[in-house]
Amino acid sequence: MGQAFLEIDGLFKDFGGLRAVDNVSFSMNRDQILGLIGPNGAGKTTLVRLITGILRPDSGSIRFKGKNVIGLKTWDIINLGIACTFQNMRPFRRLPIIANVMVSCLCPRAMKRGEWVKRVEAKALDALEFAGISDMSLEKASTLSQGDLKRLEVARAIATEPELLILDEPFGGLSPAETDLMAKSIKRLHKGGRFGRLHSEGPAMIIIEHKLQQLMKIVDRIIVLNYGIIIADGTPEEVVNDKEVVESYLGEGGI
Repeated sequence: MGQAFLEIDGLFKDFGGLRAVDNVSFSMNRDQILGLIGPNGAGKTTLVRLITGILRPDSGSIRFKGKNVIGLKTWDIINLGIACTFQNMRPFRRLPIIANVMVSCLCPRAMKRGEWVKRVEAKALDALEFAGISDMSLEKASTLSQGDLKRLEVARAIATEPELLILDEPFGGLSPAETDLMAKSIKRLHKGGRFGRLHSEGPAMIIIEHKLQQLMKIVDRIIVLNYGIIIADGTPEEVVNDKEVVESYLGEGGI
């Protein structure tokens, strides 16, 4: 059996007397889109912050492509190939949209050897075009709607050319039409529709989302957290029919 793309083993994280992540262990392959769901306060965002180096676990291990990432700075983890968007978006609001993405393009991972800085603008435009907001590239980020801010976050993340892309509630606050467009962009990205056509293989993904009907159309596997503990791990069909998941999260009406 080959080495897991992402491998998490025995992860714990406490905040004072509250255990946010409780002995979490799972692995995922390079070709997967993994949904991460659960009630508010279940530990989903904490887990993502542990993977991306924003937080450090109390114990356990996180290995990405065989490398231990615990203790690395967030920018070093990004350069290894993990990028993340967050529910609370914090763009450089006074800067043009394209400048927000150009910052990401300067990641050493994205700036291949021999490329000149003058190509950064072209790479940023590629990312914005993929996200569907290239026509707004000179507008200030402060002028963007909630949906367009979500797309800007995706553009910033993919500009680093990740192999693992983590999306924290990408559909939150979006209209049904915007949600549909975002879902199509996510699927296209995963299938290899990379901006700039630099790669034939899109990134693996972890998606945190409460809009479960939309999520089920994208993912091939779902992990359910409750009180920091994994209570289910399987296909979307298996998870929605899991008795513990129904009782603790979905309710009798399901999704």
